[in-house]
Amino acid sequence: MSRRLTKPLLVAFALAAVGELVCVAVGSRTGQLVAKPLLMPLLAAYVAARGGPRPLVAALLLGWGGDVFLLSSADGAFLAGMGCFAAGHLCYLALFGRARTRADLAVGYGLVLVVTLALLWPGLPAQLRVPVAAYSLLLAAMAYRATALGPLAGAGGALFLLSDTLIATGVAEWPRPPGADLWIMLTYVAAQALLTAGVLRGRTGAPPAARSPTAGAVHD
Repeated sequence: MSRRLTKPLLVAFALAAVGELVCVAVGSRTGQLVAKPLLMPLLAAYVAARGGPRPLVAALLLGWGGDVFLLSSADGAFLAGMGCFAAGHLCYLALFGRARTRADLAVGYGLVLVVTLALLWPGLPAQLRVPVAAYSLLLAAMAYRATALGPLAGAGGALFLLSDTLIATGVAEWPRPPGADLWIMLTYVAAQALLTAGVLRGRTGAPPAARSPTAGAVHD
């Protein structure tokens, strides 16, 4: 794919993201059905136009599958969507490789995982408890390992964890704060964008400290 398309694709993604957020804010279900399925394909096309790694494209397209499933109210759609996102997290983990990460962050994410599951567990439907726990473990691992690529990817992983935790509180039937759906979508879109930026900014397989100062430059 031609690199000349990178800026138009990035602009199209930004416009679709703004459109989706506006539709969520005003409660337009029809608008969401149009805007949300455009987000990840546009971001994946941008990555492909940039010559980005295939696992990143795969992670974003799996996110698209998750988005589409979560738009449906059909039986099994939630589990199917969660499965798509789980496969996407595996792609991200493959991208992050074995670069070093801080031990204190591992402890922090571990505590967040344990406390969150302990609080949510009683309210989760019985048939979702094990799948949610397994998915949460994979998500926390992805968020933690994302820090290996630097602050952009690290922030993206943390926001992905926050977004999915907000979804889980709804599944557990916790009282929903005002604008919960908007916050879920805002943190999710930001998470995918930041993870993408973090990967594209010069992932070379080496820890961030070992890269040259110019290795992570972004050019379209």
